[in-house]
Order: sequence, then structure tokens, then C-alpha cells
Amino acid sequence: MRRTILIITVIAAAVMELIDTSIVNVALSHMSGNLGATIEDASWVITSYAIANVIIIPLTSFLSALLGRRNYYIGSVIAFTFFSFMCGQASNIWMLVIFRFLQGMGGGALLSISQTIVFEQYPKEKQNIASALFGVGVFVGPTIGPTLGGYITEHFSWPWIFYINVPIGILVTTVCLILLAEPKTKPIVAKVDWIGIALLAIGVSCLQTVLERGETEDWFATTYIIWLSVIAFFGILLFIRWELTTDHPAVNLRVLKSRNLSIAAILTFVSGVGIYSSVFLTPVFVQRLLNFTPTQTGLLLLPGAVLAIGGLMISARVLQKGVSPIVIIVTGMAGFILFTWQMSRLSVDSNGGDITTSLIWRGVGLALITVPLTTLAVSSLDPKDIPQGAALNNMMRQLGGSFGIAIVNTFLTYRNATHRTVLVSHITTDNPLAVARLNSYTQYFLAKGYNAYNAKHMALGVLDKVVTQQSNVMSFSDAFLLLTVIFIAALPLLFYSGKMKAGVSKVSISDH
Repeated sequence: MRRTILIITVIAAAVMELIDTSIVNVALSHMSGNLGATIEDASWVITSYAIANVIIIPLTSFLSALLGRRNYYIGSVIAFTFFSFMCGQASNIWMLVIFRFLQGMGGGALLSISQTIVFEQYPKEKQNIASALFGVGVFVGPTIGPTLGGYITEHFSWPWIFYINVPIGILVTTVCLILLAEPKTKPIVAKVDWIGIALLAIGVSCLQTVLERGETEDWFATTYIIWLSVIAFFGILLFIRWELTTDHPAVNLRVLKSRNLSIAAILTFVSGVGIYSSVFLTPVFVQRLLNFTPTQTGLLLLPGAVLAIGGLMISARVLQKGVSPIVIIVTGMAGFILFTWQMSRLSVDSNGGDITTSLIWRGVGLALITVPLTTLAVSSLDPKDIPQGAALNNMMRQLGGSFGIAIVNTFLTYRNATHRTVLVSHITTDNPLAVARLNSYTQYFLAKGYNAYNAKHMALGVLDKVVTQQSNVMSFSDAFLLLTVIFIAALPLLFYSGKMKAGVSKVSISDH
């Protein structure tokens, strides 16, 4: 019973952290209006949290060793909870951005350490069940974040998207103070790698800022985006070189010598692209083009999320019976590819049932990917290296999400402009279809009592709306096809992975 309570508690903490990566997305306009800020300034609320996450996640193994895992984890939960409350109390946008960054610094530990704690609660022969349970949080958190944020903002007010963390955080803290113990063996930190930490913070914070702000700032047309890109490139390059040569690295990149971990990390990056990009594209598509409310959108996502939980448990059981992770990952990627293909065929005449069916393929596909990827990542690592490998793998998922959203957002804008230009070029007096459509609209407004001039003007406005709508539909179709191509291109990597150690599903994180 104590084990079950602790597992539920730490998974709840991880879900809470992951929900907060996307819960504010739909509340930005309310925040900006309430705090007297522009939408561009308000978007830093998202950016600051993401920057803090990608800085702290790869450092969790080092900080756990330095401060003691129990102390660091509980302290992080307290920090996350406190700064969640302060976010709701913020009186201006820049106070909110600062508190949001500090919230993200506390939240980073909730992901990797929660995963480690869940693994430790199971015997070696049931490690895949632990992967599945933790996978529930990884999958469900980002999926329900925008819907939950939209519902709270619609029915309450935006500060409540932060206040809901407070009771959960207090409960998690209380349970962990009672039930969470320090690992039997504690790694010794001989020296603090301040240079490595500084280079990591500079490099990934600049990279994350570029990814979050690039499309809004027209990418390299903006001077500060150029400078941040240069700093990110050299900062990350120097970080990698330093961590590979120093005797006491803050982030042990040497674990990436494991071919299985390296391939799993790339595929986890790709899965992050899929998870976060699809969560971004689908709600925008159904709300912008089909006029669904946030609550209706959440109901569309619900069946896929529920079935994904079953998919996670099934994949764990199948792994337990000795089926190769590669087979399960390929099956899962095929499911996600079917989702993106079906979504690329949608139109403004599509209904909720069509989208729900597609989202079920998404949920089951990504669920089948999650557990075996975790297994593949640690399959060739020594037990002492597994926490660092897990942290790097989690970081790759977050970075994949950031890259994915940046790519599809930019791609949407580019393809929308391209399709609009092509469609407009066909609206000429030489095109009988365009002329017939315009005349039909004009006759409609004439029948409503408008004079010829106004009827023609309003008909042109309707035709422009039709072009805008159609170019939007076509650009979303292209974006989903882009995700299809990315997943297909990633598939061959699986066949370069090495053989897994015997009893890979029996590797225990708690052995370190």
C-alpha cells in the first residue's frame, strides 16, 4: 500500500510538471489583457518555463548526488508549488515571467527523479511496468494541458491555472516527507563543475529562446535572434567538449557512447516532436477552422488519451514476454503515421468522429513508442549510468517538443502564404469557376437588398474568406504530412541499434 501511494504521488508530480508545459498556451490573451502587456511579451511566460526545464533536466542526476536525492526532490516540489502560487499573484507580466522561470527550475526535477523513484518501487523483472506507469504521465500531461487551461480560463480566471498546483504540491510534499527514502548508496560529488553548468545554461537557454521566439520575430531577420543563435551554437559546442574532457562533469555525456542510448535519444527527440506538435496542431485546427470550443476539443482528445493508457500497459506486458522493443516501436510509429496521414486528409466538412478516430491512432501509437524507447535507452548502460541516461533522454523529449512546435509553426506560416498566393492567382476573369463563384455570391447579396456596388464588394469579401480558409486547411494538411515524413525518416535508425543485454527488462535503476 505504501508503495502504491508513493508511485501515484510521484507520477502526479510528473504529470503536474508536464501539464504546465502547455497549460498557459490558451490563456495568453487573457494574461496580456489583465496585466496590460502585449501578446509578444506574454509569450515569454511560455518561453521562460521551457528554458528553465531544459537547463535543469540534464542536471538532475548531478544535483541529486550533490544535495541528496530526497532533499533535492522534496525541495523541488516545494519550489514548484510556491512559485506556482506566486505566478497567480503576479501583478505585471515581467514578475510573472520571473516566477514562471523559477517554477520551471523547480519542476525540472519532477520528471527524471519521479521516473527513477517509480522504477525503484518494482523488482527487476517488472521494470517495464514501471516504464508504462511513468509513460502515462509523459503522454497524458502535454495532451490535456491546453484543454485544461482553456476550461479553467473560460470558467474561472487565468491565475487558477497556477493555483491548482498548490494543493497537489502540498500533498506530494507531505507524502514524500513520510514515504520517500534516500537511496541506499549515494554517489559522491568530488568537485562541482561550475564551468559545465554555466555553458549548459548559456547554450540551451539561448537555443530555447530562439526556438520559442524565432517564428514570432521572423527568425534571422531579427538581430537578437541571430546573436542568440550564434551564442547557442558555440555555447553547446563548448559544453559538449568540456563535459567530455573534464574529470568530474556535471552532465556525463560519455554515456552517449552507448549506441542504444544515442539512437533512443534521437527517437525520443522525434517522439517529442510528435507529441507536442500534434497537441499544438490539432486544437488549433479544430478551434480555428471547425469552431470547436476548448471543452469540445478536450472531449476529442479524451478517447485517445484513455486508450493510450491501455497501450502503455500492453507494450510493457509484451516486452516482458520477450518481444523486441524494435518491433513495438515500429508498430507505434506506424500508428502515429496513420494518424498524421488521416489528419492530412481532413477538410472543413470533417466532423468530430473523424478527428477522434485519428486521435485514437495517435494515442495508441505514441503509447507503444514510449515504453520500449525507455527500455532501449537503458538497455546497454551500466546501472550506475542509468539515471544520467534517463535524464538525457527526458531532455531530448522536451527539446523535440520545442523544435517540433517551432518547425510546424514556421512551416504553417510559409505554406499558408504559398497556398494563398497560388489560390489568388487563379481568381481571374479568365477562370470560369472563379467568375461563377463570384457571381453566385453577388446574386446572393443582391437578393438580400444590397445595391450592385455593395453586393459586389461583399461578394469579394466572402471569396477572400473562402481563399483564407482553404489556404489554412491546405497548410495544416502539409504540416501533418511533414510529421509523417519525419517519422518515416526516423524509422531506419532502429535497425542500427545494438543487441540489448540479456534481461534488459530486468535492469534496475535502483542498483546504482
